[in-house]
Amino acid sequence: MNTTSTTSTTRTTTTTATTATTARTTPALDGLRVLDLATLFAGPMAATLLGDFGAEVIKVEHPRRPDPSRGHGPAKDGVGLWWKVLGRNKRAITLDLSAPGGRATLLRLAATADVVIENFRPGTLEKWDLGWPELSAANPRLVLARVTAFGQFGPCAHRPGFGTLAEAMSGFAAVTGEPDAPPTLPPFGLADSIAGLATAYAVLTALAARERTGAGQTVDMAIIEPILSVLGPHATWYDQLGYVQERTGNRSANNAPRNTYRTADGTWVAVSTSAQSVAERVLRLVGRPELIEEPWFATGADRAAHADVLDEAVGSWIAGRTRAEVLAAFEEAEAAVAPVQDVRDVLADPQYQALDTVTTVDDPELGPLRMQNVLFRLSATPGGIRWAGRPHGADTDAVLSELGLTPADIAALRAEGAL
Repeated sequence: MNTTSTTSTTRTTTTTATTATTARTTPALDGLRVLDLATLFAGPMAATLLGDFGAEVIKVEHPRRPDPSRGHGPAKDGVGLWWKVLGRNKRAITLDLSAPGGRATLLRLAATADVVIENFRPGTLEKWDLGWPELSAANPRLVLARVTAFGQFGPCAHRPGFGTLAEAMSGFAAVTGEPDAPPTLPPFGLADSIAGLATAYAVLTALAARERTGAGQTVDMAIIEPILSVLGPHATWYDQLGYVQERTGNRSANNAPRNTYRTADGTWVAVSTSAQSVAERVLRLVGRPELIEEPWFATGADRAAHADVLDEAVGSWIAGRTRAEVLAAFEEAEAAVAPVQDVRDVLADPQYQALDTVTTVDDPELGPLRMQNVLFRLSATPGGIRWAGRPHGADTDAVLSELGLTPADIAALRAEGAL
């Protein structure tokens, strides 16, 4: 049960004629209860994704040390904006799990929950007598998702770690950047975000298994692993061929032309030609059809070996035209192109506007607040943003009262320092 007063933004796949009906449909994960004990950023993101599709997410933070994401990045009027996104659709309570009263309350909450997500270093929950034996004894149907940098075992398991280390260890940084420049790290939480997506998938997989077995289980998510998976067949290439992919900047070893190109009005566009037919259309468009007849043009890898020639042909044509002219010409030729956009362009982009990719949420602290919408659209059981991130501990008394604690019980926990 949610006690916050908010305006819900619901996302569906449908036409205007059916939106009113689908918006009233029960969300896909309605009735699922998730305890989010995690911080920074993969674990909380997984909980956000579940909450977006109807799960009741209870965010559990330390009474005196809130989730650091509340202070990450820009703030408005002292309110962290990143938290507004990461904390959306979550009820916020405080609980010191190392205190006896906090431990006992967490076990009571776990008995009512379907999922617990945590990202403490391995052994921390066990130190508090809140490991899998204790949690599963309180609730045999519980799914415990454990999200750490390196996983629950192995020589690095007990080291502190963040997504940056995963971006370095996985091979991502080694293949990112210009050939004659240092390895490049992303300027945002890429590995954490991929791990958050993977954790949500893992949780739903474990819940599907529970439907058959009746029993919960643990999920061991190492942030260093999902990013390695999305890099593709690097390990297989090396195993079978000894091939190690090198940095190629914006170019691809698999096809060309593939790059970013500057337009006459000082903006940039990105061109991709993964399909042979698209590569041919691009070269006809830019007035270089003779290149299509070259023997090396017949395969993506051979085109990539002649990227200098192709980049000159495409780049010189684009350089003589405005971005609007380039986009219109590529669309007419049915060739693949996109503008290189910053956030200002994204918010004004008509395709994103049509999809409602960035939607508006009414927030009691900040008023109308724009943020990315839920990740995908479901036609029959849509997700939605019911509220943005709540103040630290805003729902503590309400959640504990629903758990059966009396005002005197709650006061005693506060006196102990557990809340």
